[in-house]
Amino acid sequence: MAFLSIHYIYFSCLISGAALCDMSRSFNGVKARGDIIIGGLFPVHEKVIYTTGQEKPEPLACEAFYLYHHLQFCCRFDIAGFSGVLSMIYAIEMINNSSLLGDIRLGYEIYDTCAEVTTAVRATMNFIVKSNSSKDCLEPECTNSEYIPKVKAVVGASYSENSMAVARVLNLLLMTQVSYSSSAEILSDKVRFPAFLRTVPKDSYQTRAIAKLVKRSGWNWVGTIATDDDYGQAAIDSFISQATELNICIAFKQIIPAYLSDKTIDKRINETIKTLYKETKVKVIVVFAKPKHMIKLFSFLDKAAMSKIWIASDSWSTSSEVAKFPGIKDVKNIIGFMFKGGNLTSFSNFLKNLPTNEEYLNENVFLKEFMDLLPIGASEDERDILMKNFRPGIAYRTLLAVVAIANGIPCNERKCQNISFDSSGDTNLGYQIVMWKTGNETLNLQNVVAEYDIENDNIVSNCSDTCNKGQFKKTAEGQHTCCYECINCTENQYSNNTDMDQCLSCDTNKEWSSPGSARCSLKSLEYFTWDNGFAIVLLVLASLGAMFVIVTTIIFVRCRDTPIVKASGGTICYVILFCLLCSFFNSGLFVGKPCDILCKIRQMAFGLSFTCCVSCILVKSLKIILAFNFNPSLQNILRKAYKPVLIIVCCTGIQIIICITWLIIYSPHEERVPMPNTILLQCNEGSNVVFGLMLGYIALLAMICFICAFKGRKLPENYNEAKFITFGMLIYFIAWVIFVPIYVTTKGKYLQAVEMVVILISNYGILCCHFFPKCYVILFKKDHNTKDAFLQKIFEYSSRSASRISACSILSTDSLSSPKTLMFYANSPSQVNSDRSNIYIFESCKEAIGKEKDNGRLWNRNKFVRRKRMASV
Repeated sequence: MAFLSIHYIYFSCLISGAALCDMSRSFNGVKARGDIIIGGLFPVHEKVIYTTGQEKPEPLACEAFYLYHHLQFCCRFDIAGFSGVLSMIYAIEMINNSSLLGDIRLGYEIYDTCAEVTTAVRATMNFIVKSNSSKDCLEPECTNSEYIPKVKAVVGASYSENSMAVARVLNLLLMTQVSYSSSAEILSDKVRFPAFLRTVPKDSYQTRAIAKLVKRSGWNWVGTIATDDDYGQAAIDSFISQATELNICIAFKQIIPAYLSDKTIDKRINETIKTLYKETKVKVIVVFAKPKHMIKLFSFLDKAAMSKIWIASDSWSTSSEVAKFPGIKDVKNIIGFMFKGGNLTSFSNFLKNLPTNEEYLNENVFLKEFMDLLPIGASEDERDILMKNFRPGIAYRTLLAVVAIANGIPCNERKCQNISFDSSGDTNLGYQIVMWKTGNETLNLQNVVAEYDIENDNIVSNCSDTCNKGQFKKTAEGQHTCCYECINCTENQYSNNTDMDQCLSCDTNKEWSSPGSARCSLKSLEYFTWDNGFAIVLLVLASLGAMFVIVTTIIFVRCRDTPIVKASGGTICYVILFCLLCSFFNSGLFVGKPCDILCKIRQMAFGLSFTCCVSCILVKSLKIILAFNFNPSLQNILRKAYKPVLIIVCCTGIQIIICITWLIIYSPHEERVPMPNTILLQCNEGSNVVFGLMLGYIALLAMICFICAFKGRKLPENYNEAKFITFGMLIYFIAWVIFVPIYVTTKGKYLQAVEMVVILISNYGILCCHFFPKCYVILFKKDHNTKDAFLQKIFEYSSRSASRISACSILSTDSLSSPKTLMFYANSPSQVNSDRSNIYIFESCKEAIGKEKDNGRLWNRNKFVRRKRMASV
């Protein structure tokens, strides 16, 4: 039978000559190439005008395109149908850009049905053209199994009567057809329409939902109106049957012509109106009709008739054309049934960003026509007309249809979304009941007052929508408890069920949640980690500092017999280097996950190592005090008290007592501080008083060093310990003065880094000021690191001072013929009439060359004295 049908269509091609074969050229549509082509049928125009001549009709409303040898014209651009075209294009592009089909690419051919059966069938003929055919015409084949059409599946059509006609053509090849809007009951008959599927429920569910609403509202006397077509007749009969079962009485049943061009339409509408006036007790009218029929009907009614309650079927419940009708504001109430939709945020963004360049407009004739309809220099609101008037229900169901076809392609190893149809080829998503707000030209489809669940056969009527997880119900004062607003839970609160009256609180000590959360999440631990960028920089600096200390120690050990090393303090300089090395290593304890033992060790280790270091520097500074004191009695007391080892031990011992007290009273320990999203793991310093006392004690020693050293800052260059001590202590003070306010105000994991930075600055200050100049002389100024150069430097310094010259004039070559004599003058400043700087010079001479017994070296010393005497002359 199907074989004969194919040959019948082919015979029709031969009769009509090349006209049918060239039909695709006369059809305006949108096409895109692909491995698999999907067809689309949408009512982009609302009306068809037939002409007998070759000219276009006169009315300006038909400035669209015309079809098939200029015999019919599609007029009145329909934005709702156009949005369906765009939703199909968007769905295919979305699938092509995903990994759903792998390397397979979908293409499309989309045509305009002009809301008319004949045009829809003619467009369908293009879909069953043989694949890879040289001509757009049907070709005879022996069997259907050998005939491969160009299009593999079709999305559409919109109205049920159109889908029925299209389905009968596609049934010849069992080509899959998925409708996004046709809801007629007959289309569920798989004997008549074996390849038909749809993403909307059939009308019997809708009529039952309407009957349930009427019964629940207490209306038992209603009227019905429907169009004289397959959709209207089946729907009104189904509703009457459902209403009768629920004991609802039908006051009247009126049928109006399916086509506005019908000559009897005005007569039939007048009869319907007379019936409305006659049945004055009927307050509720159920209408199964198209938007154009409703506009025609409302135009005949007066205010009294329009003030009734109108229940709209899905065919006109979301019609923007009806909403724009001038007299719609006189309608009392319109309760519409529409199909449930979904999230169309991404599609809305697609509409906002539609390209309008000339190349794209030439490829999409529908978009070009839409842009041409906009007035020149249109405002932003006028250009936004597409967003305001597109029907989200059609867009969503079209997306479902395309995705269903894409998932029908063999999955192989890919993941497929599960979109299921029942045995009749239907999807049962349910309905939403919307209450119209009349009085403006835009229809608010967000005013959903109830929903119908098909599976449970129940209407759920709520004043407010169900609050989701992560929300709670907020009722305004004086408002009914059933009417509320859904508010997102605030931060650190959650609701793990729907319609909760209040949110639950998270345990902020270990949990957190973002606003609108349905559960609490455990807080992650936050601390100054080893892989932190700033921590890595500080660790590199600490490692470099430790390396510099080790290298400096090696240099000093190898050159220990040179004058500059001997003048640096001997064993004391090695103690300082060891303390600096410990301090550099200790700075690394400020990085990583804190624990109680680590918190205690790092502060104690720093306090003791740096105290010992500053104590050694203090010993060197006190030597300067001894050199500058000229009171004989006080001089003897200071000399007896000047015990370097004892001073270092005592100063460090005091710090040990402070640290032990700290451990006993309130020692440092690990602390977990709850933050908004994390738990800060840090060291609590325990007693801030003792912590400040430890730092203050180090600062006191540093201040003493600074004062002592500052007095001897003008001693000879390269051998001036006082000057370097001054700079080192100055760097220390600047660093710790800046540290205190930053440490007090800083919060978070970088608090540990602040103290680490200050420790490194202090260490580098002592290392650079005390040891780097000496290493520079040892390595690069070796001629300055000799006893002759040492004495020459002292002579040059002495010759610049008159007091020093006077002091040198009383010295004779005989009196300085031995080191003991030189040491006598150095140790007895009252014997020499000179300034205090000369005394320190003699001390340096004593340390550098006092121990030498060689006669040649003594001769050099005598030569230096002779030079001083010559200078005085």
